Amino acid sequence: MELFTNQVLAGIATGAIYACMALAVVMIYQAIDHLNFAQGEMAMFSTFISWQLMQWGIPYWGAFVITLVLSFIGGIAIERILFKPLAKAPVLTNVAGFIALFAIINSSAGLIWDFTIKQYPTPFGSSPFLGSQLISTHQAGMIGVTVLLLLGLYFFFQYTRIGLAMRAAASVPESARLVGINTSWMIALGWGMATAIGAIAGMLIAPVVFLEPNMMGGVLIYGFAAAVLGGLTSPFGAVVGGFLVGIFENLAGTYIPGVGNELKLPIALALIISVLVVKPAGLFGRHIVKRV
Repeated sequence: MELFTNQVLAGIATGAIYACMALAVVMIYQAIDHLNFAQGEMAMFSTFISWQLMQWGIPYWGAFVITLVLSFIGGIAIERILFKPLAKAPVLTNVAGFIALFAIINSSAGLIWDFTIKQYPTPFGSSPFLGSQLISTHQAGMIGVTVLLLLGLYFFFQYTRIGLAMRAAASVPESARLVGINTSWMIALGWGMATAIGAIAGMLIAPVVFLEPNMMGGVLIYGFAAAVLGGLTSPFGAVVGGFLVGIFENLAGTYIPGVGNELKLPIALALIISVLVVKPAGLFGRHIVKRV
């Protein structure tokens, strides 16, 4: 029972990161109806920026806040420069744009900081949380930061004018334009917020997986799995899917013979395929009906 509890708690901790990535994926998907294949690389680059700021002597939380601001601005710039001109382009053109963005960011990070593994500090420490061996202080910190982030986003989208305008622009863009909402800039703000959320995921997971240009590849796949499981049209579903994927991944690696750490990633891919076959809209997603 102690082993089971340990794996569940560890799964919740890593699931918090997958929830952040899934939420970032869903926000951009709702804005432009495409999956951002470069989401992980954008998060990785933001994490490198925070690491560089700390190397220059800026305290962790100062670097954390500055990185979020820069990531937000960078996300808006990417949408304005690259994807706004592709708004009415074919799907494959957008996919090519995401792949190009992936390669550019990955290569740029390798050129600037090289591909050697770097240690990334944690502000929470790595000692047992409250004296318990079941979860470390860093894992507890990951869960706490993610919960605060999700609560903040809930109140932002539920009770602020900009949040409500962003929801309207994503759900009913034609009606939103009729009431004076600038849907183009709402999409850009969504990109900025998604990039900042991805940066949080990168900075929280970097002390666990270490910092290098390819660190977010597996995390992004788990984020995709969480988004598909919860529903690409449901931010709440993406969050729930993230925690479920984290718990399932840990339990599968512990209790299914022959899985181990090496086969955890194929399990995430199998989960994506299974959900798409059985329930394409996800657990909390809605079926999209278009008038033709």
